[in-house]
Amino acid sequence: MTEPLPQSRRPGIRAAMFVDFDNVYTGLMALDPAAAKRFAEDPKHWVEALADGGAGEDSRRFLIRNCYLNPVVYSKYRPYWTRAGFRVIDCPSLTQRGKSSTDINLVLDAMDALSGPGHIEEFFVASADADFTSLVQRFRAADRMTTVIAAGAVAFAYREMADSVVESHDFVAILNGTSADIPRMVTSAGSAAPLRTAALAAGSAGTAADAVRALVQAAPGPVTGAVAAHRALTADPSLKTDWGGHGKFGAWIAQIGQGVQYSSTPSPGWVWDAQRFSPELSSLAPEGRPAIEEQVTRVTDVPALSTEQFRQVFLSLESKLREHPSNRSELARSVRDDCVEAGQPVSRSAVNFVIQGVASAGGSVSDESTAGELAAAWTKNVEELCRLALMEFDDAEKLALKRWAGGGLLGDT
Repeated sequence: MTEPLPQSRRPGIRAAMFVDFDNVYTGLMALDPAAAKRFAEDPKHWVEALADGGAGEDSRRFLIRNCYLNPVVYSKYRPYWTRAGFRVIDCPSLTQRGKSSTDINLVLDAMDALSGPGHIEEFFVASADADFTSLVQRFRAADRMTTVIAAGAVAFAYREMADSVVESHDFVAILNGTSADIPRMVTSAGSAAPLRTAALAAGSAGTAADAVRALVQAAPGPVTGAVAAHRALTADPSLKTDWGGHGKFGAWIAQIGQGVQYSSTPSPGWVWDAQRFSPELSSLAPEGRPAIEEQVTRVTDVPALSTEQFRQVFLSLESKLREHPSNRSELARSVRDDCVEAGQPVSRSAVNFVIQGVASAGGSVSDESTAGELAAAWTKNVEELCRLALMEFDDAEKLALKRWAGGGLLGDT
């Protein structure tokens, strides 16, 4: 009988997965019921996708797979998870308000894993519940990599504490099989150094550069730096750390070539195709740019779009919903393309964020949704994100926030 390899020689990153089933499932149901069904009934599929497949040094070996669910509501899904190699922990409601014991059970098990003999190198927490912020903080303090899988709005502090986040739209794409590439995440093998090879990093950077070049070459005019940055990060999320070794977005985009130029002034910064445009930069300065916009985009993850861009997103979304797109990914793509054609280029990542926000706020994303209804739900979501970030506004700032986030479609009442 072949002796097992010593722990130090076993390939792959030693990882642990902790799934807050109730939180993820309800979040996905609000975003995409079909994806929620696949999450609940085929966990093996998406876990293998996140493990990157294969058995190489860059793959993940999930030594611990725990799923925490309320058996009173979700017991029918238990067989799917046990068959996928998960340990299922029953977390029934212990209070009159219906709150389950998931939080305490998950935290206790995670802390045991942190101090256990397996020396887990990367912890995955599948939950958008910001109550786990302190847990993720403990992982980082112990020099372990952390990844949050979100299915809904994520508090800013929780997001920033994690090393990487699998966004709702990326997770839905994995579940629906519409993602050509699994979202790349920074990984570690005991230290904080990334495990990605130079060739892989260069390939991802090239993909991001191609995406930005395609954006500006198709745009009818200069696009904001925020839109270009969203496009780059959608293609390669790892650029968020240090922009491929260039430190800042401006330095990174300055070297992608083929006529793409960037200027940080006037605010918020602009990217354009120099082979087609020679813009008078002073003319691009926004008039009356509200201070509230700067505050919100700096503190939360709300896309840095203008009022006109938000309005176009809602108008395009209303129009494209009437065409009954086959899935959420196709909807986001068609809305993005429509915005570009309308002269208000917006990244697909930003569109996905808005759609997710509408659903998180309880808004309807259907063929009967109007632009005004979509704007109202999105604005409600932005207000909630600001509340979670402990931002406080006076009446004038609240009105400015409503005008901006609502794309001018909500009036002043």
